[in-house]
Amino acid sequence: MTQHSQARTSGGFTLIEVMITVAIVAILASIAYPSYLRYIIRSNRSAAQGYMLEVTNLQQRYLLDARAYAANLATLNSSVPSHVSSNYTVTTAPKTGTTLPGFRVTATPIGSQLARDTDCAELTIDESGTKTASGNSGVAGCW
Repeated sequence: MTQHSQARTSGGFTLIEVMITVAIVAILASIAYPSYLRYIIRSNRSAAQGYMLEVTNLQQRYLLDARAYAANLATLNSSVPSHVSSNYTVTTAPKTGTTLPGFRVTATPIGSQLARDTDCAELTIDESGTKTASGNSGVAGCW
């Protein structure tokens, strides 16, 4: 009986197959990463806006008790949550130069949020609910 040599089949991938896979993953990553960054920026902005609205409510409550608006967050017994303070500096202050009492809550981006969020830089809201944004998108695109 003669022995026939059997051809071995390779169980791995060829270099071309691996390179094509790497290229596809790179293309998908180059599309997905900018979208992910935009999502993170919007998420951080939304968290700051939520806290700003909370401060607005605290100011209205403080007005009922003290007949004046609070000068700062400490007077309201409020501190900026860590998930907001890592991306924004949030302050509140009474309005000046007006005959009626008022306040303004301001969120200013810091760190990576400042560098990445050029559409909506500084966000503000006042006692009447008037919202402003100092970025390229304006109020409609930021609030």
